[in-house]
Amino acid sequence: MEDGYFGESVAADYDDPGSAEFHPEVVGATVDVLADLAAGGPALEFAIGTGRIALPLAARGVPVHGIELSRAMVARLRAKPGGDDIPVTIGDMTSARVEGSFALGYLVFNTIMNLTTQAAQVACFRNAAAHLAPGGRFVVEVGVPGLRLLPPGQTMVPFLDEPDRWAFDRYDTATQAMSSNYVGPGEFRSIPFRYVWPAELDLMAELAGLRPLHRWDDWDRRPFTSESTKHVSVWERPA
Repeated sequence: MEDGYFGESVAADYDDPGSAEFHPEVVGATVDVLADLAAGGPALEFAIGTGRIALPLAARGVPVHGIELSRAMVARLRAKPGGDDIPVTIGDMTSARVEGSFALGYLVFNTIMNLTTQAAQVACFRNAAAHLAPGGRFVVEVGVPGLRLLPPGQTMVPFLDEPDRWAFDRYDTATQAMSSNYVGPGEFRSIPFRYVWPAELDLMAELAGLRPLHRWDDWDRRPFTSESTKHVSVWERPA
């Protein structure tokens, strides 16, 4: 599929103001951290999507370039005020190259899991490192695998229960494959992922020549703990 799993049918409804990820306080906290880490330098967003983060980050004065596989998602970005001013390279975030070097690379909202093999996730880290200037940072926001929620012998965890729509995650603990599945009137949609552990990401970063800098529970920079359900991790290219 040319646009992967984010074609026109998904892009048309992707910007959901009811979703927590689109709440102004969530976007604002994310942009605050990224602008601080960029320290005035340019930023490269892997899987820029519809510009949920790129547009407000650019409005803060950070030059943003994006990489995105889905032309349908980029069309939504282009239709927004300021969207035409953000350059986007169409391609796979594991291999697409952008001219120049960047103070910051970032990949938010679980998108590292859209790469469904360990080799592809490692390639993404290497691609990010290749774009960073010395001292540049790479940021990943991703959930902690929810295996503690699995009852013995079960493989599915529900995460949406509405009168006419339901959703669940399915896990394969042997392969780290998972999928998010959506069911509604006339609808069934399944998106494959590969879940990844924090320590595994650190090893990927090391293979790419990056060193760990921060790991937070969320964009508010609270410490990451054993009870955290997600993390925001930062690695640095040595100067």
